[in-house]
Amino acid sequence: MLVTAAVCPCPPLLVPEVAAGAAPELDAVRAACDEAVRTVLAARPDLIVVVGEGPVTRTHKQGARGGFQPFGVDREVRLGAAPEGAEVSAHRLPLSLTVGAWLLERAGWTGPVAGYEVEGGRSWPANGEDGVHLGGWAERVGFLLMGDGTACRSVKAPGYLDERAEEVDTSIAQALANGDPEGFFANLDEDLARELKISGRAPWQILTAAFEEDGDWRLLYEGAPYGVGYFVAHWS
Repeated sequence: MLVTAAVCPCPPLLVPEVAAGAAPELDAVRAACDEAVRTVLAARPDLIVVVGEGPVTRTHKQGARGGFQPFGVDREVRLGAAPEGAEVSAHRLPLSLTVGAWLLERAGWTGPVAGYEVEGGRSWPANGEDGVHLGGWAERVGFLLMGDGTACRSVKAPGYLDERAEEVDTSIAQALANGDPEGFFANLDEDLARELKISGRAPWQILTAAFEEDGDWRLLYEGAPYGVGYFVAHWS
């Protein structure tokens, strides 16, 4: 069952080598992510499942590779250490899981880990079923959910300025701060998420379906650097 979870954004600029001279601009986000991941590790899960959006829905086994070469940095990461003698998957990690693997590597996690890539346009029922399924992958499961809010908070944002974006991001922050008692994530419209370029919709829906108790929710960071909504939270 799910016993702990961390929610983090997944911009490549979170990685200092990628951000280069701009790295200090995301120091607060990076520090919040480190704290959230440490909370997950402190719960001593039997398995950490990294969940993030990608082109298709599929599982990535421990040891799967990703990298930041598309962003001009020759930096490879692995989703944990590949078990001895195991074949490494030919499927590369999508960006969301690559950043998640980097966060776990940064935190020094050496235990079992798996990745779950989920297509962003899937429906709530499918994502909800996945949440229940993934939460049962081990007796004590920890989630690391990677995803961003709207990308339309300013004229320089990837999706330009959309007046709806700030209100939606405010609702996302509230849901992550209190455990989403009103079911905001389950009702987050697929078309709206696509229009506002939200990459966290599917991972957050998976989380909503997976946790079985109220627990302790903490929102560690909310902001919109570069016009993109970033949120860091944890549940335990």
